[in-house]
Amino acid sequence: MYPNLYFFFKQVFGVDWQGLKLVNTFGLMVAFAFVAAAFVLTSELRRREAMGWLRYSEMQIEVGKGADLSEVLWNAFFGFLLGWKFLGFLMNRDEASADPQAFMLSGQGSLPLGILMAGIFAGYKWYTGNKTKLAKTEKRSIRIWPHERVGDMIIMAALFGFGGAKIFHNLENWDDLVADPVGSLLSFSGLTFYGGLICAGAAIIWYARKHRINLWHLTDSFGPALILAYAVGRIGCQVAGDGDWGILNSAYVSTPEGKAVLAEGNAFKESVTQNIAYYQQEYSGIKEIKTFDDVMQASFKAPGWMPDWMVAYTYPNNVLSDGVDLPNCEGQWCRRLPNPVFPTPFYETLMGLVIFGILWGIRKKLLAPGMLFGIYLAFNGLERFLIEKIRVNTTYKLGFWNPTQAEIIALVLIALGVSIVLLRRKAIPEKVNKNDLR
Repeated sequence: MYPNLYFFFKQVFGVDWQGLKLVNTFGLMVAFAFVAAAFVLTSELRRREAMGWLRYSEMQIEVGKGADLSEVLWNAFFGFLLGWKFLGFLMNRDEASADPQAFMLSGQGSLPLGILMAGIFAGYKWYTGNKTKLAKTEKRSIRIWPHERVGDMIIMAALFGFGGAKIFHNLENWDDLVADPVGSLLSFSGLTFYGGLICAGAAIIWYARKHRINLWHLTDSFGPALILAYAVGRIGCQVAGDGDWGILNSAYVSTPEGKAVLAEGNAFKESVTQNIAYYQQEYSGIKEIKTFDDVMQASFKAPGWMPDWMVAYTYPNNVLSDGVDLPNCEGQWCRRLPNPVFPTPFYETLMGLVIFGILWGIRKKLLAPGMLFGIYLAFNGLERFLIEKIRVNTTYKLGFWNPTQAEIIALVLIALGVSIVLLRRKAIPEKVNKNDLR
C-alpha cells in the first residue's frame, strides 16, 4: 500500500524523499480523476457545439484596467499557503514527516517563508496585470462556449462534491461526528460518493441555469466524464487503503507480513476469534459483534489465472493505520487488516471503466438529449447496488429490509435513470449535422 508517494518511490526506486509524504496518494488520484473528467467533458461539449445543440453566451468585459485587487490578494493568499505550509514542511521535515496530515491541518508552518512567497506571488500578479494596462479602459463583448466553462464547472463540482461527500458520510457515522466533530469534518478520509454526486449535481444545475446552458445536453456530456472520474478515483481508494474495502473472504487468512494465503482447517475461524475485539470496534455502530458467526464474511477462492489479492487483500500500510501491527515497520502507517477482505475499490474501478466504455461507444447514436445521462444513472445505481452486497456499511431498518444508505440512493438512481430514458427517448433535436454522426 502507498498512503503517499513517499512509500511508492521508496519501494520502487529506493529513494528517501521526505517531501513526497505531502503528496497523499488518494488526493493525487482524485486530482487525476478531475483531469480525466475535464478532458472527456470538454471533448463531448465541443462535439455537441459543432452539431448545433449547444450555443455560446455573450459577456461584457473591461479591457486594460490593469491588475485587479482581488486577483492580487488571491495570489498573495496562495503564495502564503505555499510558503507557510509546503516550504515550512521541508524546513521542518524531521518533525512534520511523522504525521504530514496533522502538520497540514495544524497551526504549524514557516511564517517568514509564507510572507515572502505571498509578496512574490502578489508582486508577479501586479506586474503582469499592469503590463497590459491602457490609458483608457475599453468594454468588449466576448463569446463564451460551454466547453470554455469546463474549468469553472470542475472546480465547482470539486468543492460542492467534497462538501457533500463529507456531510453524507458523517450522517452515516453520527456517533463519530459527535465524538470528534472537528476531526470528522476536516479529515481526508470518510467520503460518501453519492453525497458528493448529489451536491455537485445541484451546483452544476444552478450554474447551467445561470449561464443558459442546455441542461439535457450538459448532463449527457457529464455522464461519461463522471463515471470515468469515479473509476480513476477508486484507484486512489485501493492504493491508499482508505477504508472502502469489503467483507471478509473466509477462504483466506493473512500472514504476519500481510499476504493473503489459503486458509486450512479452522485457521480462518481461529484468526477471527483471536481478533474479535478488533471486529467489535470495527463494526461499532453498524452491527453488534459477539461471536465469530456475527462477522460478515463470504468464501471465494481465486481461480488459477487470477492473483489472490484480487479477491483477498489485507491493505498493509493503509492510510487509516487500521488493523494490527506489521513486523519490522516503524512510523504512522504500519498496520494491516487482521484477515483478508474483498478489495471492492478494485472491482468498482473495473466496473466504472466498463460503463465508461459503453457510454462513450453509444453517445453518438443517441440523438435524444437526456438519454445518455439516464443510462449513466441506471448503470451507476446498478453498479453501486451490487457492490454494496460485499461491503460493510451502516444499515437502516425499513420493515423486512435493512438497506445501506448507498443501496437506497442506488435504487433511486436506477428508477430515475430508467424514467429519464423512457421520457426522453423521442425528444430528437431539430438541428443535426449528419456529418458529425460518426
